[in-house]
Amino acid sequence: MSVDLRKVKKLIELVEESGISELEVRDGEETIRIARHPGPAPAPAVAAQAPAAAEGGPVASTSVSPAGGGHQVRAPMAGTFYHAPAPDAEPFVSVGQSVEAGDVLCIIESMKMMNEIRAEQAGVCTAISVQNGEAIGSGQLLFRFD
Repeated sequence: MSVDLRKVKKLIELVEESGISELEVRDGEETIRIARHPGPAPAPAVAAQAPAAAEGGPVASTSVSPAGGGHQVRAPMAGTFYHAPAPDAEPFVSVGQSVEAGDVLCIIESMKMMNEIRAEQAGVCTAISVQNGEAIGSGQLLFRFD
């Protein structure tokens, strides 16, 4: 097996930039698996999983807003933000809507994978900071909740 170290380095960079914890690439008989194990998160988090994903997906960070009792949900990875599961479907969450822990908030398409971002805690949506179909960066503010 001959491994192209430039390709491996590029894959490592993609894993770091996207915020995902694991990537496996197969090309014929060759398989490259890159996994990173980040340290403990400083704040509560919102789990993200692809619809049929296994355990341990990327994590969207949440934080308490400086003004008081609310919290913010930030993107766990760069990608494309989607409010709904399909173009003609209702949004997962709208301003003024209550959500429960585990509810899907949005989908982020990253590296051709659809990642569901789920609420870690209950709250009422007070703001959605991005537009449907917008390209977003890792750590970008997505939602505010009270």
